[in-house]
Amino acid sequence: MDDMDRKILAQLQQDGRLTVTELAARVRLSVSPCHRRLRELERSGAIGGYRAVVDPAAVGLNFEALVFVSMRQEDRDTVAEFERAVSEVGEVLEAQRLFGEPDYLLRVVAADLAAYQRLYDERLATLPGVLRLTSTLVMKHVVRDRPLPA
Repeated sequence: MDDMDRKILAQLQQDGRLTVTELAARVRLSVSPCHRRLRELERSGAIGGYRAVVDPAAVGLNFEALVFVSMRQEDRDTVAEFERAVSEVGEVLEAQRLFGEPDYLLRVVAADLAAYQRLYDERLATLPGVLRLTSTLVMKHVVRDRPLPA
């Protein structure tokens, strides 16, 4: 990874729909070497994919909560079962395993408070190995989907 690769990544984080020609012009590289570098960044996993960034409110998901999960037990099977089950809950946008207490942090969206309560009672509280769930509501996003520093 050199400075040119970092410039390519920075440009793509700002606009993932750039053509190779546009990208090459922005990083001041000819098209063929830019294309080779781009394919290598994809092959190496530095670029994990391309996607649209959708505003949750635009699709009716106006409620967001951070859910802290404390596990009853943390043996290998329970952790694997919890992680498999939580990955199947579509409203969980992010799930992170933490050091210390709590054990997990989930970022969850729902249409409204009533929908969140149903999700909490019917899905989250029944996840394998859960001892305690603690929710905090997101008031406002101050920094969101920031590109990685170059």
